[in-house]
Amino acid sequence: MSDLDPEITDNRETHRYELVVDGQTAVVQYNEVAGGLLISETLVPVPLEGRGIASRMARHVLTDIRDRGLVVLPTCPFFAGYIQKHREWADIVHPHYRTALGL
Repeated sequence: MSDLDPEITDNRETHRYELVVDGQTAVVQYNEVAGGLLISETLVPVPLEGRGIASRMARHVLTDIRDRGLVVLPTCPFFAGYIQKHREWADIVHPHYRTALGL
């Protein structure tokens, strides 16, 4: 069983993971590519900033990617930085991005 956060949903129709907190929606936008997800943007509404929401979403998205046997292509600056700090996710980073991130 995975460690997916039950409050975060994958809205595949709009290509984004969503988390509603206090009536506001934080999102991680992605594009599907052969064998993986290209993470393009992480958006947290200003009133929700500083509460660890982006990190919470990153853990969920990366767990989902790993559980699905995919790779991540982190073009989003937040995701790239998160993975650089949390190298336990390096194994699911696309090889070309590993090099770019110094992993």
